Amino acid sequence: MIVIPAIDLLDGQCVRLTQGDFAQKTTYSAEPVAVAQTWEAQGAGMLHIVDLDGARDGESTNRKVITEIARTVRIPIEVGGGIRTLRDVEELLDAGVLRVVLGTMVFENRPLFDTVLKKYPAHVVVALETRNGTLLSRGWRKSEPGNVLDVARELAHQGVQRFLYTDVSKDGTLTEPNYAEITDLMRATSARVIASGGVSTVDALRQLQTLGVEGAIVGKALYEDRLSIPEITNVG
Repeated sequence: MIVIPAIDLLDGQCVRLTQGDFAQKTTYSAEPVAVAQTWEAQGAGMLHIVDLDGARDGESTNRKVITEIARTVRIPIEVGGGIRTLRDVEELLDAGVLRVVLGTMVFENRPLFDTVLKKYPAHVVVALETRNGTLLSRGWRKSEPGNVLDVARELAHQGVQRFLYTDVSKDGTLTEPNYAEITDLMRATSARVIASGGVSTVDALRQLQTLGVEGAIVGKALYEDRLSIPEITNVG
């Protein structure tokens, strides 16, 4: 299991939201490139970057920062938030991003998603973001029909290799992940699963490792010094 530090970008700054609520924002740094470099220097093996402006508005104002991070660090990065066109995907991959995390595109433009998946199968991660069992898109503001497990099965059958599962109600709360839903997802599909939301202790990381997830995203716990890069690296 790889434990992946998260860098969430809003107006070019490193922030964390609580439960996906833009009104509950905490700003941690105005220098996201420096944060990425620091975490790499401390031993992080990968970075997870979320463009919150893109997720909310559908247009990225952080692409320059993301590109700079991709070109500055040597470790792989995955990026999500506001990736709505083939051009968005290809610009990020051309900049050196390893994987793109797609959510809204999957639900709102399936023909385009099919094209992206067929062209870049190893570089696509599908975001399954839920609150109280309901799938969400467009920056966690829009509810989508369907059961998360049924959607996951369908997409895995289509060729999706990797899912990023987030219980938004846990995100930024420093509580614990939704182990039950993660377990159900692991059983429903053979695709790889990255877990996010509420990961705030070494014990939580160990439990996720026991479940067999490929990766775990850690965000607020790092910024709040509840966890350190060496600690999470040792777990992975």
